Amino acid sequence: MNRPTTLGIDDCAHTVHSHNTDPLNLAAAVAASGRLTDYVVYEQPGRWYVAGNPIGAVTVGPGRLHSTLGGDHTESWSGNPWPRIHAALGRAPVPGWRAYGWACFELYRPDTAAPDDILAHFMVPGVELEITETEVHIRRYGAPFEFELPHTSAPAPAPTPVPVDTVDTAYLVRVQDALDRIRHGEFHKVIMSRRVDVPFAVDMPASYAAVRRMNAPARSFLLDLGGWQAAGVSPETVLEADGAGLATTQPLAGTRARTGDAERDRALRDDLLSDPKEIYEHATSVRLAYTELDSVGSPTRVSEFLTVKERGSVQHLASRVETLLPAGRTSWDALAAVYPAITASGIPKAPACAAIDDLEPGTRGLYSGAVVRADSTGSLDAALVLRAVYQRGGRSWLRAGAGVVTGSTPAREHEETCEKLACIAPYLVPVRSGSPGPAPAGA
Repeated sequence: MNRPTTLGIDDCAHTVHSHNTDPLNLAAAVAASGRLTDYVVYEQPGRWYVAGNPIGAVTVGPGRLHSTLGGDHTESWSGNPWPRIHAALGRAPVPGWRAYGWACFELYRPDTAAPDDILAHFMVPGVELEITETEVHIRRYGAPFEFELPHTSAPAPAPTPVPVDTVDTAYLVRVQDALDRIRHGEFHKVIMSRRVDVPFAVDMPASYAAVRRMNAPARSFLLDLGGWQAAGVSPETVLEADGAGLATTQPLAGTRARTGDAERDRALRDDLLSDPKEIYEHATSVRLAYTELDSVGSPTRVSEFLTVKERGSVQHLASRVETLLPAGRTSWDALAAVYPAITASGIPKAPACAAIDDLEPGTRGLYSGAVVRADSTGSLDAALVLRAVYQRGGRSWLRAGAGVVTGSTPAREHEETCEKLACIAPYLVPVRSGSPGPAPAGA
């Protein structure tokens, strides 16, 4: 349990260590060491952050927010939770706070969650490691943290591939139902997803390292926080804000497989760039991203349009939309404007999310939510939670979706989910004796 903590400037320490280890292996080893509780690993270009041992946390449920930062505080909320999360983090009893956390898809529609569900969990770490190619910067508050380079001589554990291409007939029916709703004018696009259970407990740090080696993501993450364990290679960011007013979102929509055969992949890329259905799906996503960011900033522009990004076993159409936030607007306002991501919900967003609630069994949880890193300067980076493995309540699973628009077919959308799951499914490492498994049931 996180307890209120009073810290002052004298309790802060910053040390720097040199290393010649692979940064990915080092980040995964620190996470697996057992020396951090409630941790998040977050990769941004050129560096990995490993944060844990919280000095306090902010949790959000349907209609309520609880914080242990700067005292124990509970309040009710409705509408937009993001400014309240920001305000609660601002009460952290440390100078220049940094925060890490996650938000579930259902944070956008809390009425679809159970009353006791936690929809978002953010923490201010007592220990934060920033790992580059050659150095480890350690910032800590309060208790000492002795850094040791891990032993890396042991071979990487062997993965156990999980089959994902069995035909999911219920998913085919959901896609057809979504197409019928599109034809009746309820919405233009909706992402329909399906879940694949993993028949073993997953070693999350080892799987994270194995998955990341085989992918080139926009961001990657590994977390054990608030009852959730997850490891993933996010293909896109929900929001990037630099703290100086620039806010950017990166919609990816439109997909083809990557086979490893250069000639075949080039042909698939050309097909993707000329497919009217895929271009329509992408262009409508970019248009909504522009509208959302333009609601909080100006000028707004499309800084990159219809490029192709390679993401592990798939390649996507990609664009970037950016705006400048005026005085009085924060990165949290921008996050509120674009959450949940268009590319994981639909267009228009409200009826698409309602259809997801109607058609998909259960709730999504972390899938299509966000993992977030933010700080007191206004900098904020939010990765879309896709291409991940999840553990909670004694169960392990994968999940993937596809955008359904006019021109979609159930068979092709099912095939697309298989292509996306192939980023993760071949590289999962089972828990060995003595390794931590999934959180206990009820966590």
